[in-house]
Amino acid sequence: MVLVLAALLGWEAWRTLSPAPILRDGPGIVVVPANQGALSVARHLHDTGAIRSPEGFVALSLARGTFRTLKAGEYEVPRGASTADVLALIESGKVRQHPVLHKEGATVAELARTLEQAGLASAADVVRVASDRAFLAAHGIDAPSVEGYLFPDTYRFVRGMTPEQMLGRMVQRMQAKVTSELRERARARGLDLHDLLTLASIVEREAVAADERPIIAAVFLNRLRLGMPLQADPTVQYAVGKERRALSRADLATDHPYNTYQRSGLPPGPIASPGLSAVEAVLQPAPVKYLYFVKKDDQRHHFSVDLEEHNSAVTRYRMARSRS
Repeated sequence: MVLVLAALLGWEAWRTLSPAPILRDGPGIVVVPANQGALSVARHLHDTGAIRSPEGFVALSLARGTFRTLKAGEYEVPRGASTADVLALIESGKVRQHPVLHKEGATVAELARTLEQAGLASAADVVRVASDRAFLAAHGIDAPSVEGYLFPDTYRFVRGMTPEQMLGRMVQRMQAKVTSELRERARARGLDLHDLLTLASIVEREAVAADERPIIAAVFLNRLRLGMPLQADPTVQYAVGKERRALSRADLATDHPYNTYQRSGLPPGPIASPGLSAVEAVLQPAPVKYLYFVKKDDQRHHFSVDLEEHNSAVTRYRMARSRS
């Protein structure tokens, strides 16, 4: 009897200290459901092949006093992890983080697709929260959407976070980056925060080369001062839902609040997330009198003071593209 008991204990010890077969060749991903006790968690981990011994898992959690405090979430279990190792990981609460890059000039719609592709939220839910009045009010945003109020950066989200939590973190980052000093400089130019982010978002989408941002900002500020329409293609792309695609003549003639070919002044709000360099360009534009610019290539623009020079530049670069 003693020998049988010793054999059983030895067998159980081996099961507890040995990695499950799926962890022999590489790491594995396990999800610990919320509001589950150690018994349920142990069964779930065993059924998914993450541990050999659910009994050992429960016994160890009882011995460690963590039976009722195991932390839900998604975990990356390292290669060769034993049942004891898996328990220690779940006790630690070091859940798997998903890096999400929200680029300068990206829109809420693009972010929504990125989060959906990462399996963190449905795109529809992200878009819904982005214009939810209660969410906007809770974050002090006096605008119809969080468009432009999300700071472009790499974020680390964990599975189970809500769209409200993810977008909230991005809004808070923008609020921290656009300091009171930057806001004061904007007020000195007659711009409130919404205006600043709106114009900076257009500069962000127009500029490719970093050194052109202050020049492009100057063109738009010069146009605003003279009451000229901005005539910014990215605002029309935003209006007609073409994002970064080429526009047609019909698109440019569309009657829409964001069509800055048809409406003077700033559009109702930002069209994308501006980075700090675009914000700085608006606050410190180049000291130039340019009123026009046209693309020379995929990186650079030609800037002009008057319409005659601009039209000549447009003709010249169109002919160059047609020959290429």
